[in-house]
Amino acid sequence: MYRIIGADGREYGPVTADQVREWITEGRVNSQTRVLAEGTAQWKPLTEYLEFAPMLARTTPLLPAPGPISIAPTPRNNSMAVMGLVMGVLSITCGMCCHGLPFNVLGIVFSLVALAQIRNDPQSQHGRALAIAGLVLSILSLVLSALMLMLGLALNTPNILRRIQRL
Repeated sequence: MYRIIGADGREYGPVTADQVREWITEGRVNSQTRVLAEGTAQWKPLTEYLEFAPMLARTTPLLPAPGPISIAPTPRNNSMAVMGLVMGVLSITCGMCCHGLPFNVLGIVFSLVALAQIRNDPQSQHGRALAIAGLVLSILSLVLSALMLMLGLALNTPNILRRIQRL
């Protein structure tokens, strides 16, 4: 009769030698399973009991369980950063008409949102340089539009004042 410590750490038995052989064929015990024979005081691995050695030699060794698989997210460009850059480029190129107004404001908003998203999740979000470029272009377009408006007003101030006096 034998007592066995299972893989769960619990003690099983007493069991007969035939029951141990059956458990070996079922894969419930292996060569590393700790066994206490009746009449002994020391727990030993099952391989130290000669009556089970032939059966253990025929069984394939158990492979360790695979560890958890971690799949890192693939970094991708933040779509808001791309849109911020597109709006910044459009605001510069369309700055001659309507002072690039819808594009530069949208470029600033998209770029700031992208920078916040990238700061919150830097492992899976890329595109910080795109967002900064979009922000710079949009602000530059806004400043150029303001300068062009002030220059236009300064050059036309006498004409504007004459028209106001005619009214």
